[in-house]
Amino acid sequence: MPALRATADGYGAPQVVFTDPQICAVGRTEEAARRDGFRVRAVEYDLASVSGAYLLGDGYQGRAKAVVDEDRRVLLGVTFAGQGTAELLHAATIAVTAEVPLERLWHAVPSFPTVSEIWLRLLEAYGL
Repeated sequence: MPALRATADGYGAPQVVFTDPQICAVGRTEEAARRDGFRVRAVEYDLASVSGAYLLGDGYQGRAKAVVDEDRRVLLGVTFAGQGTAELLHAATIAVTAEVPLERLWHAVPSFPTVSEIWLRLLEAYGL
């Protein structure tokens, strides 16, 4: 698959800072996307508002942010901050690197929607 390796741009490498809370991201930040010339829209959601967040503890706090390429309607980057958010990063990495259209992501319902329900909430915040 040498042809696929040639398309690697470095934005598909997930990053996790194992602090309390965890901070993790993949892809471009909103600022980097704009600097790179993309027409973007960012959507954010409070992770504590996700139904399954209570499973992670009383008083759970966290935040999710998705950076969307408005022209292609794909994710350019995703950032999570909160306890246990590194578990969400693999799905974000696939969505960003595979350039999955938002309309297709809507159908990728998490099998055990606890805090991973954030995907549906982000897409709703975007307006799907």
